[in-house]
Amino acid sequence: MTNPDSSEKQLLKRELGFFDLTLFYIAGGLSLRWIATAAAAGPSTILVWIFACLFFFVPLAASVLELSARYPQEGGLYVWTQRAFGDFPGFLVAWTYWMSNLPYFPAVLYFGAGSLLFAFPHGQRLSSSGIYYLLFALGCLALITMLNVRGLKFGKWLISLGAFGSWVPIIILLVLAGISIFRFGSATKFTAMSMTPHADLKNAIFWSTIFFAFGGCETGSFMSEEIKNARRTIPRALIVSGIILASSYIAGTIALLVALPSTEISGVGGFPSAIQLMCARLGVSWIVVVIALLITLNSIGGAASFLSSTSRLPFVAGIDRYLPQAFGRVHAKWGTPWIAVIFYGFAGMLCALLSQTGSSVQSAYDLLVSMSIITYFIPFVFLFLAMIRLQREPVPHGATRLPGGKPVAVVLASVGLITTVLTIVLAIVPPNDEPHKGIAIAKVIGSTFLLVGAGVAIFLRSFWKRSETTTVILYVAIGSLAIRELSPTV
Repeated sequence: MTNPDSSEKQLLKRELGFFDLTLFYIAGGLSLRWIATAAAAGPSTILVWIFACLFFFVPLAASVLELSARYPQEGGLYVWTQRAFGDFPGFLVAWTYWMSNLPYFPAVLYFGAGSLLFAFPHGQRLSSSGIYYLLFALGCLALITMLNVRGLKFGKWLISLGAFGSWVPIIILLVLAGISIFRFGSATKFTAMSMTPHADLKNAIFWSTIFFAFGGCETGSFMSEEIKNARRTIPRALIVSGIILASSYIAGTIALLVALPSTEISGVGGFPSAIQLMCARLGVSWIVVVIALLITLNSIGGAASFLSSTSRLPFVAGIDRYLPQAFGRVHAKWGTPWIAVIFYGFAGMLCALLSQTGSSVQSAYDLLVSMSIITYFIPFVFLFLAMIRLQREPVPHGATRLPGGKPVAVVLASVGLITTVLTIVLAIVPPNDEPHKGIAIAKVIGSTFLLVGAGVAIFLRSFWKRSETTTVILYVAIGSLAIRELSPTV
């Protein structure tokens, strides 16, 4: 019997080089909405950014760097978990990861839709229109899906525009903040007291959102067999993009706080609204249109990077027959897992439709973010555990190894594991202004158990079907052997 792994994966095309992958990480990892979210919480978030960078992002990037160099196969996290703990944890990790990204798509695209309104004189009239946000999200997801069906050769340009739409607004923001502080002074007082995070529940819950912003560096490894020289390219791109991401988040938050008080930065359109206020004070309102368009590109590029990479998880699950075999098919001409891409794109559209059922734009946005956070962090628990467990295996020749070897790898993974578990716990707790805290907790936990339970059911069904097939093959083999043994005596 032909191995589907060898027959289908050989059709994949290696389209991403170092520059492409670096832009891919920036587009997916650097979301301007988190800068506004952090600045709205005040100067104490600067230390939260630093803490999240040191205790989550660095361990995560280090684990992905080494694991992708050791095992540069399509599927990344799925392959690592499967290798460390077996098929069931591997499938469950892939399932929770791709399910967590479904609410991410409309959430990030709602931010882009809200930002786009600032580019038009009367655009804010649509700020409360759920139909507008929904149509924007559906249209973008349709475009992203079509480009990715044609291949990364086309899809990577949309992702590159998304990266361009993130760092250019930050550069403009830094310039505007410099002019603002020169003309008016700092709008925020940066003192030891104001920069110290308060140890209350409200601020502790906020940490989980900041940690969420640092996710994304694991996505490139999902497409390892579509990256040129993945064993070397992924670590190099991770290091360069990681420095850009961390510095951009911290510098961008400081710049916003220098230009505006935190009380004036909030909402789904927090970043563009803050830029609008800043430009109005400086008399350069025309810049708002440019930045609004760039922010919109950033949101679309972020959605494109996660859809293109995460769709590879159902692809490899299809190859392993834990999903219908069609998911593991590669288009003979375009070299893309086209069925997995189309399915994932339509699933994102369905999630956008469901998110607007009986909800305002702001409440739908908040629900999508909270659902994304808790389910998104479950796979990282397994990633860090896999990093620790796979240290027992020899390092392949030519693979990048963390300085310090196994002891450093285990310590970093342990730190990341503890931080991830803490983040999951904090994500469950509702904010102080939530009127129905019990219902909010039940909604988040219930939706998480529902998603995980569905994954367990699908795995068990496919496992039983495979077991039945194996049993039939075994019976046929035993019967054939018995006939052959009996035939001389007949």
